[in-house]
Amino acid sequence: MRRVTWILAIVIGLAAVLAGCGSKDAGSVVKDLNNMTSKLESYKGTGKMVLNTGEHPQEYQVEVWYQNPHFYRISLTNENKDIKQIVLRNDDGVFVLTPHLNKSFRFQSDWPDNQGQVYLFQTLAQSIVNDNERQFVDEDSAYVFDVTAKYQNNGNLKRQKIWLDKKNLAPKHVEVSDENSKVIVKLDFTQFEFGSKFDKNAFDMQRNMTTSNMNSLSLTPDENVLGDEKANTEEKDKTGAGKPDESKKDGTRPSVSPVPSSTPGTKNSSTDPKGTDQGKTERGKNNSDSEKKDKDGKQTSESGKDRSFGIIEPAYIPQGVEKSGISDFKYGEEKAILVRYKGKFNYNIVEVRPQAQAVAVLPGELVDLGFTLGVLTGKEQRTLNWTYQGVDFKLSTSDMPKEEMIKVAMSVLGEGGK
Repeated sequence: MRRVTWILAIVIGLAAVLAGCGSKDAGSVVKDLNNMTSKLESYKGTGKMVLNTGEHPQEYQVEVWYQNPHFYRISLTNENKDIKQIVLRNDDGVFVLTPHLNKSFRFQSDWPDNQGQVYLFQTLAQSIVNDNERQFVDEDSAYVFDVTAKYQNNGNLKRQKIWLDKKNLAPKHVEVSDENSKVIVKLDFTQFEFGSKFDKNAFDMQRNMTTSNMNSLSLTPDENVLGDEKANTEEKDKTGAGKPDESKKDGTRPSVSPVPSSTPGTKNSSTDPKGTDQGKTERGKNNSDSEKKDKDGKQTSESGKDRSFGIIEPAYIPQGVEKSGISDFKYGEEKAILVRYKGKFNYNIVEVRPQAQAVAVLPGELVDLGFTLGVLTGKEQRTLNWTYQGVDFKLSTSDMPKEEMIKVAMSVLGEGGK
């Protein structure tokens, strides 16, 4: 009997020891994370990110590469809209690349050192280490931390829950919420490995532009973003839209240059001299004068060619603000749209789809919009620049807080041209 009792005691003791070895308390995990970030050499991760910033959730495939000391490559792909952007950092600076549009912006910035990104291990680890009021749960296969979300350029994100794999502390799942506990960003990593090896040109700007552009040729074009001459011809046949030399205006994906730095003000007479009502009247008159019958007897309008893309209006309008007008105007050599808002905050949004290729260096503060990086310029008169679906946006204001500007910009995600 004694022998049986001793055996049971030994078994129970071993079970307790093994259970203790398989899990750690919050302090031990935090210490390990701190050591890992200080000695981090490289990693590679892939996953799916869902953004709930517009009327409908938008899903992106995410690929992130890091190599010590400051080389980053983040690829964001929305397959439904055939959109791919790459954020790159190397010795030459920070780049935002849109390969299928042959477009590149370059910034002189220490990004992401001065601001976090939800898909970067360093950001997640430091948010856990730095929050002394962190909440900790030990689950079967993961350590779960609930901590304060400190994203310098997006004060709308307040809390985040992070699931770390018990085996190697790699991130498995992240949820970032606003002040109302609504999940704004959800990220699921399908793969994450430390100690990854990269080719010597993996973080080269031109290599990424060329390789990604070649890869994009194999993607099936979205119906809203036609990618070849045949699709463009079919679209012109359906709409009756005009002449062969204007084929780029009806859905092809042209190369895009940045919007010029000046933004028309609400009272700019060259844009709409006597306000919205007259602008609408004049456009209506022009449309009426230019209407014609096509060969099928359908009404067509030459003025329809003036607008090379539909208006993409943000889903979010701050409380106490209303849209006050829309104007068509010339922005340099390009056709553009000006949307004006007034009320508690007063701001303009310029939308333009330039036809010419350009590579630009933009000064300013990088702003994380989730689906891309924007650039914030100016002090008293601030302008937030970003690109979505091949359209360059400029939101200009003198009285809107930066957090509200970001919410407006992020809400164009998922919106289509009207």
